[in-house]
Amino acid sequence: MLRFFGQNRPSLTPAKLSLVVSLYLLVVLNSAFWARGAEVFSGHGGQLSLLAIALLLAHIAGLLLFSNKYIFKPVLMSLIVVAASAAYFVDEFGVIIDHDMIRNTITTTVNEARHLLTADFLLHIVIYALLPSLAVMAVLVKRAPFRKQMVRTSANIAVCLLVGTAILYVNYPSYSSVFRERQDFMGVVNPAAPVAGAIKYIRRAMRETNVVAAPYGTDASPGAALRAAEKPLFVVLIVGETARAQNFGLNGYARNTTPQLARHDVINFTDTSSCGTATAVSMPCMFSHFTRANFSNRKAKASENLLDIAQRAGFQVEWWDNNTGHKGIAKRVANQKFSSGTDPNFCREGECDDGILTDKLRTFIEKANSNTLLVLHQIGSHGPTYYLRYPEEMEVFAPACRTAQFADCSQEEIVAAYDNTILYTDKNVSDIIDLAAQNNDRLASAVIYMSDHGESLGESGLYLHGAPYFIAPDVQTKVPFVAWFSDQFSDQMHLNTDCVRAKQDDPVTHDALFHSMLGLMDIETSVHNSALDLFGSCAVHDDPQMVMSHDLQLDPASKALQ
Repeated sequence: MLRFFGQNRPSLTPAKLSLVVSLYLLVVLNSAFWARGAEVFSGHGGQLSLLAIALLLAHIAGLLLFSNKYIFKPVLMSLIVVAASAAYFVDEFGVIIDHDMIRNTITTTVNEARHLLTADFLLHIVIYALLPSLAVMAVLVKRAPFRKQMVRTSANIAVCLLVGTAILYVNYPSYSSVFRERQDFMGVVNPAAPVAGAIKYIRRAMRETNVVAAPYGTDASPGAALRAAEKPLFVVLIVGETARAQNFGLNGYARNTTPQLARHDVINFTDTSSCGTATAVSMPCMFSHFTRANFSNRKAKASENLLDIAQRAGFQVEWWDNNTGHKGIAKRVANQKFSSGTDPNFCREGECDDGILTDKLRTFIEKANSNTLLVLHQIGSHGPTYYLRYPEEMEVFAPACRTAQFADCSQEEIVAAYDNTILYTDKNVSDIIDLAAQNNDRLASAVIYMSDHGESLGESGLYLHGAPYFIAPDVQTKVPFVAWFSDQFSDQMHLNTDCVRAKQDDPVTHDALFHSMLGLMDIETSVHNSALDLFGSCAVHDDPQMVMSHDLQLDPASKALQ
């Protein structure tokens, strides 16, 4: 590259090169920021222009901090690559690259990541990252003697910061309200936002390193109904992936995406909110005793969870994963991973659909002979390759988008592909209920399905998920939640299903799962919070008179006598 320019290599001082790169970053790679800025400062273009100058000065000052001859160009080129990559995903999917999005990226699988490396993305990187980086590499940086250069650089940084600060100070009343109320606006400043997100993620990850889970719920023991049970409990907890409540047929969606569940006597909770907008946050939160208000990944890692307590109470606990892993939740229980299987009936292009979990369950349930809690972590509706989440024969809604490049599909095609994933989830959950029902002679079964978060399908220009919770639309935070109980389970556990059904339209959150599962399985422990228990609060375990009344209510013959 340098030989190509020969004697004609462009020559710039560190300050001028910083100015050129800052202009490139702000003008070329911040289209989403300027689009939102035009909306936020509508009718106040002067304030937006002054903010642009302040940001430009801040970028110049920031780049000059790294103007040492050995690191200057590597830093500039790295920022260009980061900004170009972030710009693609912000412009294409409307996502915000914050610390949680960085966590999602770090914890994803190779299969998941490769679907995002489309031809459009690679071309974008060549044009907006590789070529500009080569141009930076070709520049000859003119430097004064060391001491003189230090003085110049320090002076340039000071001037940039002083002028930039003055602009913000003079316009503080206007800017402060925008920064406070429209964090989605400042959250897409590129590359400042992704860099800040990465730093925040690294700091949190370092605090989470070597964290050991402290014992929790050590007094867990079987309750009276569980001790008296004639048949072993077989509880299947299905953790859905990226299923949003708005496209669930049971919730009144225009398309019948849940015909199989509709034929079962399921209890459908219609107003359920997630703990987060991404698996790496929501799932650990779901299984922890922390509520969304006080949850953090570090806290979750530092404490035992629902699975540990169930195992302590005598349940055989297993985690089966067809997604990106258990995120440390199943670290102390038996767990298996199926996402990279090779079964041609369920696996293609290096990954498997959720039918593989249902298929493995057929053999497992036949051998079950003790109280069991089985967690199935689905790939569900994870995008952008929705079409890989279901077999071709399940493509009922068409035409469906069959590429990860959403720009090549209409919104209707994207929604159709997504709806087919919900249809396939409906089939899998229904098949699991059928399997449980077929073993009623040996087991008292319950099946719970709850998704981890929702998905944006183009509303307001947003796609996928992972938006910061404070600005996340309902489609990313409202999730389906369904419960099914066999008659044997309800009778044996004295569970009044009418009582549970009466709650199905009440607002529910992921906060309830931990305590509801403890109540459902009749695990007695001092850490159980009955106020957050949807199931145990409808079970009568202690008062013989209430148990008798409940049995009479469930027994048709008794009703006839009345």
